[in-house]
Amino acid sequence: MSNVTNDPIADMLTRIRNALTRGKPEVILPTSKIKVEIARILKEEGYIEDFSIGEETPAPLIKVQLKYFGSRRERRPVITQLRRISKPGRRVYRKRKELPIVLSGTGIAIVTTPKGVMTAQQARRSGVGGEVLCYVW
Repeated sequence: MSNVTNDPIADMLTRIRNALTRGKPEVILPTSKIKVEIARILKEEGYIEDFSIGEETPAPLIKVQLKYFGSRRERRPVITQLRRISKPGRRVYRKRKELPIVLSGTGIAIVTTPKGVMTAQQARRSGVGGEVLCYVW
């Protein structure tokens, strides 16, 4: 039984969603360049505390520290929803002017562009479109 997934980004989002539901402090994922970039954006935008890349061989793991707010009893995750948009079976590409604004700007869309992985807002500013990976709010 191998651990190969057809959609590693959906797997990452599902693992984060499940860990948040259970109130876990962190989640450990297999690494890839795109997952590291998604984690970097989530940190920059304040959705996770931090992330680190381990030294495991043959494949290093990403450890994502999840972020919550409120006191211990009323603790709520900062991320309320993670939604995969572009899937292996149906890729979703948008031009710069068509990039989505998630929940009137309270959420973010993560887009992979020729200039790298960034939020839809950064892509609009850079004047590029790309593949809409996911929405986070």
